[in-house]
Amino acid sequence: MKYNICLAIGMFIASVVCKAQGPPITADKPIMLGGKSFTAKTLTEIRTTERGTSVYVPVMLHYLPTANSLIAIHIPFVRTNFITSNINFADLQLLGKYQFLRKDFTGKTFRMVAKTLQTLPTGKRLDIIGQSTKEYQAYYGIVSGYETLKYGISTEIGYNWSPNANLDEFKTKLGFGLPLLKPQYPNKQINLYFEYTSLWLHQRDWYQLLYAQGIQYALKNITFDMSIQFPLINDVSKNRQLKQSVFLGTRYTF
Repeated sequence: MKYNICLAIGMFIASVVCKAQGPPITADKPIMLGGKSFTAKTLTEIRTTERGTSVYVPVMLHYLPTANSLIAIHIPFVRTNFITSNINFADLQLLGKYQFLRKDFTGKTFRMVAKTLQTLPTGKRLDIIGQSTKEYQAYYGIVSGYETLKYGISTEIGYNWSPNANLDEFKTKLGFGLPLLKPQYPNKQINLYFEYTSLWLHQRDWYQLLYAQGIQYALKNITFDMSIQFPLINDVSKNRQLKQSVFLGTRYTF
């Protein structure tokens, strides 16, 4: 009886941890908040490179059929100032995630998910990696996350396969979340995020190590995100080097 009470308290606190710290901004998170729920979200990226600037606006709908599975569709639009100034439909993406490990403790939780992201060649051939390439791509990865009442850590490792283009890529991510307010109900939180992304396009002999500094405001079931990403290592073709990316987003769960 005593064990069951402790376990229930631990799981309750773990759920408070998950709600207090919203999802990372440029990274991913294995936390799932319950079956039969939807999340509508967008995360606009304003990417500035030596080549020019692109504005990428995805409209995303995520659905959790169960407490440990997720399916989603991302309908994106992109506008550039270096090829065309028109707003173009970009590469459609289908996302699937399955949580295969969950360990809840008092005031902390650890989760792991398997993830796939299927990119369909629906956009223009703009060769904007991650936005509009008009090439089929399939990404497979593992996301893990450890969260306590004081901080959160997320990791991701995966491989992106593109059978008809030189876009094969090893990708790793590491993120740290720091909530600035004490957990409370209804949920109200300000989170800081410190996120690293490693990208190796071995067929092009390109490598980038990126750092993103972000802030998030979470209120009940809605969050607002802002992050600035810039390169620490930028070993790509000179006319394609990243200067910075600005991310602006919002999410609503229902």
